[in-house]
Amino acid sequence: MTKAKDLESRLERLEQQLGIYQRVSRLMVRELSLAQTLAAVVKLVQDFTNCDSCLLYLLANEELVLCASSSPHPGQIGRVRLTLNEGLTGWVARERKLLAITMEAYKDSRFKTFSELPEDTYESFLSSPVIARNRVVGVINVQHRMPHRHSGAEMELLTTVGEQVGCLLVLARMPASAIEEVNHVDLVMSHGHIAAKGEQL
Repeated sequence: MTKAKDLESRLERLEQQLGIYQRVSRLMVRELSLAQTLAAVVKLVQDFTNCDSCLLYLLANEELVLCASSSPHPGQIGRVRLTLNEGLTGWVARERKLLAITMEAYKDSRFKTFSELPEDTYESFLSSPVIARNRVVGVINVQHRMPHRHSGAEMELLTTVGEQVGCLLVLARMPASAIEEVNHVDLVMSHGHIAAKGEQL
């Protein structure tokens, strides 16, 4: 591939990546149910990475619960659970680190088998924590049936989408009335005053 073609390909990929961020941001401001929004997010990630499966787990009472899937797993949504000490997904949540495995993910010593999920047999695995206000609140996984070397763009996308989903979860807890009634200027100024005092100490 010539340098010009390579540059053109990279720019095209960057445009696609920015497009995903924009579409996730637009999902965050629409009045959709949280389940619908998360389902749309994992589908966007699947489209960008060309993966065979994108799964989103959220934390509840020290367990990671499957809450969204790009593949049809209606019977497993809300049922598949693992602790922070189980599986590759649990490791990502516990360590707050991105994890990328090119092939034979199922042979990793941290791997946990779920007989209900066909993803147990998939070769490659890319996973990022979902972060909200500097706390891990979930994990998002991308999996390919065949060996796959994850690009920097894919890793960056999954990390950023994990952060966007974290913000989405914080927003989802706020009733619309709270957004309408709050004095946003006072909110900014009070937080700024606290920060300024902290810097002087």
